[in-house]
Amino acid sequence: MKPIIEINKLSKKYKYGVSQPYYSLRDSLTNWITDPVKVLAGNKKTDMGQFWALKDIDLNVKEGEIVGIIGRNGAGKTTLLKVLSRITPPTEGKAVLRGRVASLLEVGTGFHPELTGRENIFLNGAILGMSRVEVRKKFDDIVDFAEIERFLDTPVKRYSSGMHMRLAFAVAAHLEAEILLIDEVLSVGDTAFQQKSLGKMENISQSGRTILFVSHNLGMVKKLCLKGIIIKDGRSSKLTAIDELINTYQQSRQTSSASIRLNRYNLEFINFRVNGISVKDEPEVFPESQMEITAEYKGSGNKSYDLCLSFALRKKEDYTLMYYSHNHLENVRHMTEKKGSISLRFHLPHVSPGKYTLETQIWLDGNLVTDGFEMGDLTVVSAPAFASHKSFANFPAHLLIPSLWRIRK
Repeated sequence: MKPIIEINKLSKKYKYGVSQPYYSLRDSLTNWITDPVKVLAGNKKTDMGQFWALKDIDLNVKEGEIVGIIGRNGAGKTTLLKVLSRITPPTEGKAVLRGRVASLLEVGTGFHPELTGRENIFLNGAILGMSRVEVRKKFDDIVDFAEIERFLDTPVKRYSSGMHMRLAFAVAAHLEAEILLIDEVLSVGDTAFQQKSLGKMENISQSGRTILFVSHNLGMVKKLCLKGIIIKDGRSSKLTAIDELINTYQQSRQTSSASIRLNRYNLEFINFRVNGISVKDEPEVFPESQMEITAEYKGSGNKSYDLCLSFALRKKEDYTLMYYSHNHLENVRHMTEKKGSISLRFHLPHVSPGKYTLETQIWLDGNLVTDGFEMGDLTVVSAPAFASHKSFANFPAHLLIPSLWRIRK
């Protein structure tokens, strides 16, 4: 039997300094009407070089498999799913997908902002080739799963990012597509919905449908997938058992530097530090002490962006322990300049000792441009828990909170 996804020598090239819009009919017609001379002449911007976002990707996926795709930001993971979704064409090679494809690439992708949630459900069904009768049979299940019944007749442009994601996942999971492409969108949802979605994906796989799953959450990848690939600098590893793959990826991260380059915005984030120590050096911190996380950035200074950073502390592959965001949670705003830095200081409570991964998210002008970037690891040192003088490692919990006990006779 032929694989349901067959990728052979797939490559995608982009040019620095050259705008390459997606090939939509609306964009093409608009360009012809507004500036036909420019369309005929082509883009005359200076070619500042080129790079391969993907290079010689080979991958065969059998029907019913869930394959994890991991790698650092900018490695090419999202580009691969966009090519497979036919959003952007490959430069070289080919990809054959033997079945209908539903994709969740970015929050809101596939939705018309002016249409209501109800109308977008039917629109997505039509795109997949389903009749209104077929969509109606799935409609109640979609609405129940997405938990948006009260807002069903509200235009989706008024939905929060979490509502967007819940509806998008529910639509893709319940409508009849043989192949599901998922790119990190579950990071937007709350923990309860993430667990519900993971269970749904496991059911999808058991029903014979196929999933390609991109995520920075290694615990989620490990729980859901049996096999996976690493994409690094546009090239992929061989399809490997997931435990071995994650071990290889974690070892490679220990030797890499922590920086985020956003070429589109002419910004680079560098020098991530914890208490003044570079995250590359795996700093140690003590519970019940002050902790400071600092990030610096530099750019051209030609344009200023409304910057929002968040930091999260993840217990390796297991769970997110803490999350901080200066804009979303504290309403502290910052417009980028030619260079600058942002620091977060907080009291680290008495948490379980061991290694944690420090992650960041970056928003520019309200758009999520970096999600779940792993800056590096830090170690929370084992320390006596309050008056017990016993190590926290002996307690079956992740967090100890100071408390006041009263005993009466």
